[in-house]
Amino acid sequence: MAASPAYQAHLPTSPEWLNKGDNAWQMTAATLVGLQSMPGLVILYASIVKKKWAVNSAFMALYAFAAVLICWVLVAYRMAFGDELLPFWGKGAPALGQKFLVARAKVPASTHYYKNGVDIETPMEEPFFPMASLVYFQFTFAAITMILLAGSVLGRMNIKAWMTFVPLWLIFSYTVGAFSLWGGGFLYHWGVIDYSGGYVIHLSSGIAGFTAAYWVGPRIKSDRERFPPNNVLLMLAGAGLLWMGWSGFNGGAPYAANVATSIAVLNTNICAATSLLVWTSLDVVFFGKPSVIGAVQGMMTGLVCITPEQACAIVGGYCDGNSIW
Repeated sequence: MAASPAYQAHLPTSPEWLNKGDNAWQMTAATLVGLQSMPGLVILYASIVKKKWAVNSAFMALYAFAAVLICWVLVAYRMAFGDELLPFWGKGAPALGQKFLVARAKVPASTHYYKNGVDIETPMEEPFFPMASLVYFQFTFAAITMILLAGSVLGRMNIKAWMTFVPLWLIFSYTVGAFSLWGGGFLYHWGVIDYSGGYVIHLSSGIAGFTAAYWVGPRIKSDRERFPPNNVLLMLAGAGLLWMGWSGFNGGAPYAANVATSIAVLNTNICAATSLLVWTSLDVVFFGKPSVIGAVQGMMTGLVCITPEQACAIVGGYCDGNSIW
């Protein structure tokens, strides 16, 4: 039988630099991260709050996912990963043109030189997949950052205010952190390492969520005293999707299907399981019985703590004194 046209050499959709394995994994990883938000956090948020806030909480996550995508491809991607405008910000522009999307991915968008114009300050890396894969992968990171932030104001923020807040925070906050650390900005030049979002995603969403919760104000006294989830089983389903999706979160960060990816995925799951068991055991020790909510909190704590810098890719990753990197 004749070979499928998709496997013939020198096709426009298969340039010489394209590694199909890397591209397939990058798209898979992006989809796994997307599933963390849709439907993972949509289900988790709708289930963990009181019934009267379930629909509002789910819609906050749903709206954020859609709004971030449109803002991302219209202007925000290139503010976070484009050519330098300021030491902490890129030049905003659409990331929709075919010529741009089918070209080989580049991080940062250009090679950065010192003032002498000769010595390289930030070399440009070129993964073996198209820019379209990178744009989508980084979108899922931006989207989940926004949705994690939403968790701080569930049940106490007007949906119309949230609809305005999402694009503003994405453009004026998230892109700044992303460019500074990942897009070739000043923190990147200083040698600051953020493997898979410890600062760009978790720290930024945590600080922004804390600040937003402060300005929105506390819940009423009765809600603070008793805040049971309205559906424990669905809450666990959402938490499970969040856990499984994290393999794409950390596994996609090396931009390749390589050894570091395998180590990152394994360590991510080991840390999540360990943290869940420790938290559950502590619930038994201090409160006399395990807690489902405590187990979910422990799982999420483990996932977050293994992500920053290069922890998930180098824990146990040394052999004869040589790092896998």
